[in-house]
Amino acid sequence: QVLFALNQTLLQHESLRAGSLQAPYTTEDLIKHYNCGDLNAVIFNHDTSQVPNFINTTLPPHEQVTAQEIDSYFRQELIYKRNERMGKRVMALLRENTDKSFFFAFGAGHFLGNNTVIDVLRQAGFEVEHTSPGQPI
Repeated sequence: QVLFALNQTLLQHESLRAGSLQAPYTTEDLIKHYNCGDLNAVIFNHDTSQVPNFINTTLPPHEQVTAQEIDSYFRQELIYKRNERMGKRVMALLRENTDKSFFFAFGAGHFLGNNTVIDVLRQAGFEVEHTSPGQPI
């Protein structure tokens, strides 16, 4: 599975570099939507936006099964569980230190797709507000 995932990732990057495959959005698109606080934009809700897309309909059926297994594993282990751990750490700090203010910074990848750190916090009853660039805190 590791070799399959590596090969598929390399093939995707080669296709992007050769121009035969285009990314669905650019880094500039991510920055624009993030700065605008538009975390509901399609690019942020795409469930596989943090994971290489291993699922390819041109693969033979047995490789499609492998691709689906790897995709599910990455999404669960590398994204959802990590965001859950990070969200729980934030909650613990906030609950243990109610008299203090905090500033938490996360990479943009933790706001992409479903089950983000923000989703974890909101599901636990916390209110999360977007602060625009230049807006005083």
